[in-house]
Amino acid sequence: MSVYSGQFSGRLTIDLGAIARNWKGLDRISAKSLTGAVVKADAYGCGMLPVASALARAGAQFFFVATPDEGLALRTLLPDAYIFIFNGLFPGAAKLYAEQRLMPVLSSLSMLDEWLSISLDIGDALPAGFHFDTGMNRMGFRLQEASIVRSRMDNSGYQPQMIMSHMACADTPTHEKNATQRALFQSLLTQFPDIPASLANSAATLSGRENHFQMVRPGISLYGGRAVQGRPNPMSPVITLEMPILQIREARAGESVGYGATQSLSRDSRLAIVGIGYADGYLRSLSSTEGASGGFVAINGNVVPVVGRVSMDTIVVDITELGINAPGAGEMVEIIGPNISVDDLGEAGSTIAYEILTSLKGRYQRFYRDEMGNLVEG
Repeated sequence: MSVYSGQFSGRLTIDLGAIARNWKGLDRISAKSLTGAVVKADAYGCGMLPVASALARAGAQFFFVATPDEGLALRTLLPDAYIFIFNGLFPGAAKLYAEQRLMPVLSSLSMLDEWLSISLDIGDALPAGFHFDTGMNRMGFRLQEASIVRSRMDNSGYQPQMIMSHMACADTPTHEKNATQRALFQSLLTQFPDIPASLANSAATLSGRENHFQMVRPGISLYGGRAVQGRPNPMSPVITLEMPILQIREARAGESVGYGATQSLSRDSRLAIVGIGYADGYLRSLSSTEGASGGFVAINGNVVPVVGRVSMDTIVVDITELGINAPGAGEMVEIIGPNISVDDLGEAGSTIAYEILTSLKGRYQRFYRDEMGNLVEG
């Protein structure tokens, strides 16, 4: 058990070497397909710029972000990378995309028309991806629009860099929708021969080579999250989050803990007040009540439960069972790490690892462990 020194908050450590190993492992799995890297949402909360640098050193060349702002930030770091913008072409922004060599993933006829127009004005077939909806009902050309898209391509001579779609249920490999979407995608591709195709996110990449096509685009697996439900997670963990104990206190049986008095103690207890709350990304849904357990932390390898509601700046954990191994004020506890994965925490909070990771923007001192194992402050 370490005692906190320096800043008086927490420590968030991100292992860039683990992210690089995860990408290389996925690249081996994708075999003959190219392996991209999804670094949207600040690389799932891990920091887009240090993460993208590590991925580029590992061999990644194709990056996917959500917004043009993310793309612009990434372009300053990686001048030669191929950068796709998942959210497509924002109206009136085509010139900016062209100047910064950002590739929109076009998903509507209006986006396509604007992109073809600037390509004609510039006299260059500016690269882009075409996204078709095969069952998500989110973004994407409708399948019945494929002939219109094909016609506009033929009339202009334009060829996209990639035909894309997205699977709704890839995290459950036996779900019948996966086969349906894959069949629709394969049928769609007959209208776009000789154009590279991409269907697979992390789960689809890990579920089978029939999903890989010419490029896979993993996201959550890069960051150590479990992509496929019901299977062991083969990815290396990336995140360690430690937070300080603020106070140790004794409480009597029958006394309540926290806001709303949602949980009362069944015995005399020793409690540790830990300096993390929902302002730090520790979700309020990790609260504990009389009828339902919530989150947990690990102390010296022992997992102990949260008691009562998560508040803005603190949680309360029951350390009674630790006896003489109980910690003291100023010592650090594990929120995420060797004993508690991001998926464990997500399940305890009735959510998923994605939300846990992208919520980690709290009052932490952030460190990065590089590919050589060196620790530097971020």
